[in-house]
Amino acid sequence: MPQHKPLTIAFSAGEPSGDQHAANLFIEMKKSRPELKGIGMGGAKMAEAGIDIRYDSASIAVIGVVEVIKHYPEIRRALTLMQQLLAAEKPDLLVCVDYKEFNFKLARFAKQQGIKVLFYVSPQVWAWRAGRVKQYGKVIDMMAVIFPFETAYYEAENVPVRYVGHPSVDKVHPQYSKAEALAHFKLDGRLPVVGLLPGSRVNEIKRMLPVMLAAAGQLQTRLPNLQFILPQAGSIDDSLLETYLQPSPVKITVIKNQAYDVMQCCDAVMTASGTATLEIALLTVPMAIGYKLAPITYWLGRWLVKTPFIGLPNIIADKRIVKEFIQHEATAENLAAEVLRILTDKAYADEMRENLHQVKQKLGQGGASKAMAGLALEMLSCTYSVPLFEKEGLGEILLDKSPSAPSQALPLFQRGK
Repeated sequence: MPQHKPLTIAFSAGEPSGDQHAANLFIEMKKSRPELKGIGMGGAKMAEAGIDIRYDSASIAVIGVVEVIKHYPEIRRALTLMQQLLAAEKPDLLVCVDYKEFNFKLARFAKQQGIKVLFYVSPQVWAWRAGRVKQYGKVIDMMAVIFPFETAYYEAENVPVRYVGHPSVDKVHPQYSKAEALAHFKLDGRLPVVGLLPGSRVNEIKRMLPVMLAAAGQLQTRLPNLQFILPQAGSIDDSLLETYLQPSPVKITVIKNQAYDVMQCCDAVMTASGTATLEIALLTVPMAIGYKLAPITYWLGRWLVKTPFIGLPNIIADKRIVKEFIQHEATAENLAAEVLRILTDKAYADEMRENLHQVKQKLGQGGASKAMAGLALEMLSCTYSVPLFEKEGLGEILLDKSPSAPSQALPLFQRGK
């Protein structure tokens, strides 16, 4: 009997969060189709899930204009390798996970090769360059968005879109109860715990960890019984952390691979901007957000970005529920003062927790990886559909940030692009 080539999915993930999302997606897909083959660019999580990693993306997981310029030769090499992979192996589907500019170029190449493209995690068109919606529509077959209000931008331009939910809702589940976690980490449950989350990228650690350690020093002076804990991202080497922790007079307990148990132990958290802010919100832990960029990246961002917030909890709430300290405001003094208020002003902390709980409710019950797996399998079988939203619902999606129920599902038409 003739041997049939197994269906092959190429994945392209350039950052730790994308690596995790792609891994979860492939695991869910394999439950229905165990014979599926996965190849592509990613990291350790994708490899553990059974995807054949042809390029390790750890060296190109950077953010900001200056950082991208510094790493451009390697980023360009990665793109060339991925294009060669697509041309040689002709996968049945390309799944681009975040890493927007790189994956836009890769998606365009894939379409030229006749390969279907599913883009997972929309560029932040609601924050800047909304015109990108049309451009992405030319190079993808489907955009999978993780926030309910994002569908409106694509529906308005007739770009196929599906709201699949935010993957963090599924994965933010501590292994222990709070009491068990405190005991496991040898923390005193009678004393306050402050978390330090300086980021998962090398440049974030270099910019934010010294500031957070200085803030911790100031807090310890005011509240000597404070306990400090830091969940180490898998993408960060021990030696990098030790460079900053070793000379610090503040005792910091470092925990690997148990971020959510660490977060739930905390009474307050200092965190870099990014997905971590949403994960902390899902655990309803009060926080202060701090972030620093290369000066030119920050300057460009001030001109280009239209949203008044950078923290995901604030963006989803559409109001400032957590304080953000960006660039020159990201000082030890500011972070320490905000954490001190959270620890000493019960009404203030309780109000923040309630607002974070509302953010959690807006994100729904989860199931993003399953929804993504279903969508990807539909695309592989050529039977996928696009939810058709009622026109009068679009404004509601934009303003209320709530998912609109699809009135019906129609077969995807040939767009002729």
